[in-house]
Amino acid sequence: MSYLEYNTRQMPAGLRKVLYLNWPLIVLLILVAGYGFVMLYSVAGGRLTPWAEPQIKRFGAGLVIMFIVAFMPLWFWRSIAGLSYVVALLLLLGVEFFGTVGMGAKRWLVFGPVRIQPSELAKITTVLALAAYYDWLDLKKVSHPLWVLLGVLIALIPALLVLRQPDLGTALLLALGGGVVIFAAGVHWGYFAALIASAVGMVTLVLQSRGTEWQLLKDYQYRRIDAFLDPTIDPLGAGYHINQAMIALGSGGWSGRGFMEGTQARLNFLPEKHTDFIFTTLAEEFGFVGASSLLLLYMMIVAVCLLTAMRTTNRFGALLVMGVIGMFFLYFSVNMAMVMGLAPVVGVPLPLVSYGGSAMIVLMVGFGLVHSAHIHRARLPS
Repeated sequence: MSYLEYNTRQMPAGLRKVLYLNWPLIVLLILVAGYGFVMLYSVAGGRLTPWAEPQIKRFGAGLVIMFIVAFMPLWFWRSIAGLSYVVALLLLLGVEFFGTVGMGAKRWLVFGPVRIQPSELAKITTVLALAAYYDWLDLKKVSHPLWVLLGVLIALIPALLVLRQPDLGTALLLALGGGVVIFAAGVHWGYFAALIASAVGMVTLVLQSRGTEWQLLKDYQYRRIDAFLDPTIDPLGAGYHINQAMIALGSGGWSGRGFMEGTQARLNFLPEKHTDFIFTTLAEEFGFVGASSLLLLYMMIVAVCLLTAMRTTNRFGALLVMGVIGMFFLYFSVNMAMVMGLAPVVGVPLPLVSYGGSAMIVLMVGFGLVHSAHIHRARLPS
């Protein structure tokens, strides 16, 4: 044991946990959130309100919550994994009966002054439940069909409830995020090959059901598919979002038009400029350099978290980190692909950058769990 390690062990447990926090990850999260503050200030015309100031406050609250979650031992999160999953399912069912409608979808629950989006909570609780399940399950049973089916159901049930809201993007990413944990747990690759084949068949079925009595998607969702395949087919309707996004991306060039000089956002041609399409605003104002630097920060966060997962000797902790970072990767990659015309428009926010309350807080809870795994991986008693 080195002199530094010896002196560290003499410190109070609380102070040791502060020192053992994943500080590179914290710095990266602050840098990415900073991009969001700057862009929300820009799209508001050089004002902190109505978006930048609330976002800064939410991120500050999120940091506090992240630290609280981080200092809790892993055994605590494992012990409440099942309960948190059930609570999330009940909230999703509550949306079905008592939810409020916004932008054509029923996705929120209102409790007095508090407005929450249970689908955001389901992202974390599903990962928690799957990590606890595979930590409990004997390694010899991981690829047994019965136990694989149970793991799939844990991921699919919240995804199907979210799909009914309807929120196709979040439902798909919930299922895919669950798939990351299932894969990381060691389930045989053959199941995933069968799943991919089934997905191809399902896509074919969805397309063939259009216009029939058993149509599987909403009309607006089919219009999004059409706009994805050919954005010029309805430039003022379903293809409007992607056409304006492509104009913004292209006009940014190498170094961009300059801070607060993006015409697409300033003249309100760009829809949802402060939420789902904020990446295009960034690309227009700061160009390829600004957009690629944000992508680099995202990939650095992924790399730091993967390193934590590989160093974590606790199986639950490792699976938990893989689930959180898998969900994080899916969200920023799908959002960027969406606004660049590489994926259909499905309404997925850009993590830590897009304006939003529930998404920000839940994401910080997720990174708090990553910190908890990092702190308690083998150095401190639970």
